[in-house]
Amino acid sequence: MQLRDALDDYKRHAGHERLFAGERRTVEGRFTGGDGRLVHVAPDGGLRDFGYPLTGKTGLTRSRFGLAVDGDVTWFEASRSRQRYVDDTPLVETVHETDRATVRRYDLAVGDAHLTHAIVEPAPDADRDADDFALVAYAAFAPDGRDERVGQLRYDDAVEVYHADEHDFLASATGLADLRGQLPPTFPEVLDDAPMDLPRDRDAARYDEERLSGEVVVEVPFEDGAATLGTLLSDRSETTREAARSRLDALFAGLDSPEALADAAADTTPAVPASVPERESVVADLRVLSLLSAETGLRIAGPDFDPHYQHSGGYGYTWFRDDAEIATFLLESDDRLGLGLDDWHARSAAMYVETQRPDGSWPHRVWPRNGALAPGWANARIEDGPDVDYQADQTGSVIAFLARARGAGVDVDGLDATLVDALASLDSTLTDDGRPVACQNAWEDSIGRFTHTTATFLEAYSALARHGEGLEDLAGDEDGERDDADRFSDGPAAHARRRAREVYDAIDDLWVPDRGRYALRETVHGDLDDRIDSATLALASAHRAYDALEDGTDAGGAVDDERLDRLVSHVETVVDGLTRETDEVSGLFRYEGDGWRRGDQPTEKVWTVSTAWGAHACGELSALLDARDDPRAERFAERARDLLGLVSPDGSLCEPTGYLPEQFFDDGTPDSATPLGWPHAIRLATVGLLDEHDALAAEPVPADD
Repeated sequence: MQLRDALDDYKRHAGHERLFAGERRTVEGRFTGGDGRLVHVAPDGGLRDFGYPLTGKTGLTRSRFGLAVDGDVTWFEASRSRQRYVDDTPLVETVHETDRATVRRYDLAVGDAHLTHAIVEPAPDADRDADDFALVAYAAFAPDGRDERVGQLRYDDAVEVYHADEHDFLASATGLADLRGQLPPTFPEVLDDAPMDLPRDRDAARYDEERLSGEVVVEVPFEDGAATLGTLLSDRSETTREAARSRLDALFAGLDSPEALADAAADTTPAVPASVPERESVVADLRVLSLLSAETGLRIAGPDFDPHYQHSGGYGYTWFRDDAEIATFLLESDDRLGLGLDDWHARSAAMYVETQRPDGSWPHRVWPRNGALAPGWANARIEDGPDVDYQADQTGSVIAFLARARGAGVDVDGLDATLVDALASLDSTLTDDGRPVACQNAWEDSIGRFTHTTATFLEAYSALARHGEGLEDLAGDEDGERDDADRFSDGPAAHARRRAREVYDAIDDLWVPDRGRYALRETVHGDLDDRIDSATLALASAHRAYDALEDGTDAGGAVDDERLDRLVSHVETVVDGLTRETDEVSGLFRYEGDGWRRGDQPTEKVWTVSTAWGAHACGELSALLDARDDPRAERFAERARDLLGLVSPDGSLCEPTGYLPEQFFDDGTPDSATPLGWPHAIRLATVGLLDEHDALAAEPVPADD
């Protein structure tokens, strides 16, 4: 998103009660991608690239589509359009109604290319043949992220927009009946109080307008009622212009119908067996997680709707907390539902090995396309000074995934050495009282010794203890020795088991007896902050991981009865205390006193992450209780089903697109990153968890005699 666009949005929405001005929102419309580019198709058909974090190319910053006949252009409108995904694929179908014709569009991103295939159906009273119409497209490119010092090269059926390294192509299978350029909004236009209505009419007085910009308007003829427009983002050092144009020609020839596009789209997402429970939900989750993934396997948290950091710190990056949690949920779901995600698990593990820092930890956030350090505010272990601006739970989450992946047979180079280094790093942030040091929390908005961070340490140590056998037999370094292994006299797995017990015992320090639950944190002053926090629901899965250490199975037994009672009280109190119900939405908010992105709403907003977390925590606790034949298990299974229903396709927190936005206002208005990968992964894992324990549906009530 260029600054001119952000300012234009600011003019349109400043002072709005539910929209934060200057953003590029994605709560409506659908994305196509999963194999390179990430392209948003707005309800009115406008296209915009969100894939810079995934590919390093900026591409389309805005666009607009319409229909022309006899020189008269009708721009498509959201109010007269409808949209859907074709089957289980990321192929987006948008139907535009106009007074003269209906246009049925198919949009698909294929690697670094994107195709728009349009079919026109004249209205019965239009008195025009289909080929009398033309598809009109206004497209603004920003190669190398620039909307100035940009030029164009023109060909019979294409235009090339370039800055330095990035060269973007727009071409048509049926040629270009008209092509004109225009400059971005001028300074007076930017400073004017009124927003811009683009594109402008042609200005013959501006000779440079035609060539010195990234903005073009083209007319694409229909032939036999169909037209295809394609764009391709390229790097001059990797792709010649001849190769780029040939690539588009090949796509036009091979993907020249809705059926061919659907076949190509089917190859970009995992096939979900018909027998999988809650299949619609599972398909949507895998589609979203595929869309958000780079070729490396690392994922952005969500499409970056606020690249100028006006109302957030940005979302188009990989956080190791979110990403490792997602990777763990995918690993568990694959095991339970048979989704065939072996390549996904291996890619994640390989990138975690590659991005580990020399001290055994992982940084705040990285660019998913290559693992390079990205802008962040929690890099204390890289900078000089104290370590409080470090998120220790991220390292814990990565260890938990890598240990489980090792146990599941995922084999990547350097995995064992990475786990040993990570164990030493985790130890370095564990104090003598068995809890992590003061650091940043999962929500990245405060400092302290958090219950959530402690839970991630318990889960990490437990997973490594259970799946770390043989780590003590690491191959040596260049000198035939490995000093890291010497830190653990009886081997990393046994050491992790002892640490898990220490953390398990220390959790009692965070218990608040008069409130029947665990505190949010211990403050830097040594006081307990006893507010309710949905992140503390991580205790449920952490205790289940620890419980399995008793005999190495899910039957377990390491969690004692007193702790189990406290866990029951905690999960129940947190879910009850954070529940928000209005006429439009129902779910959990993040924590007591959360003031972020409230706008004019006086109370905390509902979060899909927190709601899905509640469902998963209740499911984990139900399984833990069921292993002991505890009758409370069904109560928590029922609560898990209820919360899962809120984020399921028919729930109030799921959009018609199948997407889970990060947040909702009380009036039902969705807000922030959409779709957000983390709740989609939790939703997927909760379906698998409940299905594994036959708890997806309530047990039938016996009929009266």
